Amino acid sequence: MVVAAPASGSGKTTVATGLMAALRRRGTAVAPFKVGPDYVDPGYHTLAAGRPGRNLDPVMVGADRIAPLARHGAAGAEVAVVEGVMGLFDGRVADGYGSTAQVATLLGAPVVLVVDCRGQSRSLAALLHGFRSFDPTVRIAGVVLNKVGSERHESVLRAAAAEVGLDVLGALPRRDALAVPSRHLGLITAAEHGAAAVAAVDAMAELVTAHVDLDAVVALAEPLPAGPAWTPDVEPVPGRPVVAMFGGPAFTFGYAEHAEVLAAAGAEVVTVDPLLEERLPEGTAALVLPGGFPEEHVGALGANAPLRAAVRVLGASGAPVHAECGGLLYLCEQLDGAPMCGVLPASAAMTGRLTLGYRDAVALTDSALFPAGSRVSGHEFHRCAVTPRSGSSAAWAWRGGEPEGFVAGGVHASFLHTHPAADPQAIARFVARSPHAPPS
Repeated sequence: MVVAAPASGSGKTTVATGLMAALRRRGTAVAPFKVGPDYVDPGYHTLAAGRPGRNLDPVMVGADRIAPLARHGAAGAEVAVVEGVMGLFDGRVADGYGSTAQVATLLGAPVVLVVDCRGQSRSLAALLHGFRSFDPTVRIAGVVLNKVGSERHESVLRAAAAEVGLDVLGALPRRDALAVPSRHLGLITAAEHGAAAVAAVDAMAELVTAHVDLDAVVALAEPLPAGPAWTPDVEPVPGRPVVAMFGGPAFTFGYAEHAEVLAAAGAEVVTVDPLLEERLPEGTAALVLPGGFPEEHVGALGANAPLRAAVRVLGASGAPVHAECGGLLYLCEQLDGAPMCGVLPASAAMTGRLTLGYRDAVALTDSALFPAGSRVSGHEFHRCAVTPRSGSSAAWAWRGGEPEGFVAGGVHASFLHTHPAADPQAIARFVARSPHAPPS
């Protein structure tokens, strides 16, 4: 099933995460998904469901991969809960490509609409009627009323939903205590929020259990469409080269499929938390630096001089290094004045300007990941500026933007996030370029 809303801020994260956790508490195996490129919500989904939160994004991976990726992520689960993005019909452009509605249609999934009911009563009927009739390929199967003010308010809202023939699956009272702390790019990640994240997920589960008819919700779910599950489909290299992948609170922005493709390509993937560990794994042949919030941990990252030195040596050796966004910042000489690895001849600093959006990018320089001329659909999401000095080539170009990123030796570093499922061969190329693998 898909949990959607008329607009952002309606409460779909609370309902979707609460559903995942509540169903898991009942012994149901739940597969969690998020529409779009977002990394933050899947962290909470992972806590709620006890399985990796995964993304379904037609813009990043192509519409034809959505159902296979859903089958892959739902293997062994009884129910898949898909949290939408923005409003139900909001996508990349005016045609709604990449929207929650598109993903629901590709999956043949019913939609549970979460509506923030503050300030309205019978007008809910008009809203629901409009959303139901706008696109006949999207089946809105029920509604969850959120932020209901009183029993009288709930009664009027239920009557309004009945006017248009939609079942009310639950009614959540207003409860400010469920708010999750936020910062300049949105919610604080589950890994950083620690025990408080677990408490927040527990509170969502209790709220949904108390105020949503779980049996009615599960009864709405439809089987995934028949077909093959996604697989990386890459040739493994011999030798099991060790690929270190940064993780922990400072580097949380990664897709679950990334490590899976690396392993399928023959790599031994070892997670490194740079806030805790002072060295790279023995025999490290390549390094992956995901995005995240290194600027929030800049003091601890800067103080870990042994690990910074090890990364600098690896980068200078020509070994493959793949860095996205936060990983790019870590490879710079400094971040907000704190010393970083110095792999790249550049300085990084936080700014007040948000850069956000999908990018249709072309590779400008041959690298360990992409041949020059390769085209990808990626996503930018940051408030940082990087001032290059010299000594490297640009990684990407896209319409309306300046050449971006760095390619130097084996290093490919950029603000652009890409999804490994869109091009597993790029990850296989990366593994094959490692010093401990035979020449490709």
